[in-house]
Amino acid sequence: MSKYLVNKFLYTVDREHELTERYREDPAGTVAWWQRERAGRILGTAAAEDTTWLSFTDEERRALATHDHVALFELGAHPFLTLTLWIAMFERDFDEPLGMQLDYARKLGHVTRPYPDIST
Repeated sequence: MSKYLVNKFLYTVDREHELTERYREDPAGTVAWWQRERAGRILGTAAAEDTTWLSFTDEERRALATHDHVALFELGAHPFLTLTLWIAMFERDFDEPLGMQLDYARKLGHVTRPYPDIST
């Protein structure tokens, strides 16, 4: 697994409003496009990284393509990156204050310590 690449995806998608909306509406298409067009960029620049290992595993691709934050957490994605992106994408779908955040936490309620390693 490439926790680095998954976290890079979450980070970069969260920083561009149009990309956030694209991911909300077409997650599988956005994941495929991002891997093809953006995975090789150095963060914060248009320059390309000189690597050959940048690709999602099938499990990562499925979790990203289905907005499965529980699977992403279990795979080692940083929970703050998923939480901030999920707030941007899904908070509007809940009527009650903190509804999205409470739903996010409820879905992770089965996770006990020690938590998955989130280091990259």
